Amino acid sequence: MTGMAKTLLGKVIVITGGAQGIGATTAKALVREGARVAIGDLDEARAEKTAGELGGETLALRLDVTDTKAFTEFLDEVERRLGPIDVLINNAGIMLLNPLEQEDDDATTRQLDINLHAVIHGTREAVRRMRPRAGGHIVNVASQAGKVGFPGAATYCATKHAVVGLSEAVRQELRGSGVDISCVMPTVVRTHLADGLVETKLFKPVQPEDVATAIVATLKEPKFDVYVPRSLDATGRLGRLLPRAASEWFMRTIGADKVFSKAHAGERAEYEAKVRHS
Repeated sequence: MTGMAKTLLGKVIVITGGAQGIGATTAKALVREGARVAIGDLDEARAEKTAGELGGETLALRLDVTDTKAFTEFLDEVERRLGPIDVLINNAGIMLLNPLEQEDDDATTRQLDINLHAVIHGTREAVRRMRPRAGGHIVNVASQAGKVGFPGAATYCATKHAVVGLSEAVRQELRGSGVDISCVMPTVVRTHLADGLVETKLFKPVQPEDVATAIVATLKEPKFDVYVPRSLDATGRLGRLLPRAASEWFMRTIGADKVFSKAHAGERAEYEAKVRHS
């Protein structure tokens, strides 16, 4: 985009998984920009509490992103109450860790349903609503794991790779339509999803505020690839230039191969039990 940055004042912005973590932090940043924010979350009570704390016209509604009919009805209700949706942020996601051969079918299905199928449905619904108006912005929250494979998180990585591929394909389909799409790819973020993960000297987590700042910036001045931190872009480019053996050696040297595979199960137990059964 060239020229002046877009204003978010009065824009209707929907965030899935918006009750806490990256979603709630992004909602807070958007409300400060004057946006009219709707947060959808399975934890309706927590969503309502977050909306109350944010104030303004912030709307909280129950949303199970795995129920496509309910997801569509949720978007319909947002538009009925706030007006046409200008931005959809597909943020809801979970991570269940194990070596692939130890992962049960329920864990696989749960991650596919929330991290991928819901993003596909949300993106499709957004395009159907935005294309006729020749305007809008879809933000799909993926991960650095959408570009790199990490041991111990094979299915999670698969879902995030798929979200990156989905977003790249839809970007081509939307060319000239007036509708923007962005793919946000943060490193590990300090939320409950990251409970128990190994931290190394060269593989540092970022804060939800860092991701929120990046999302606000790309809504004002749209771009497709959004890395958090931005240095991940250069690191990724360098990694792709190296022979595979050298790239994998570098990952082992900085300890990236241990971040998920050596996660502390006890510290993750509460989070994983919640997202499995909620």
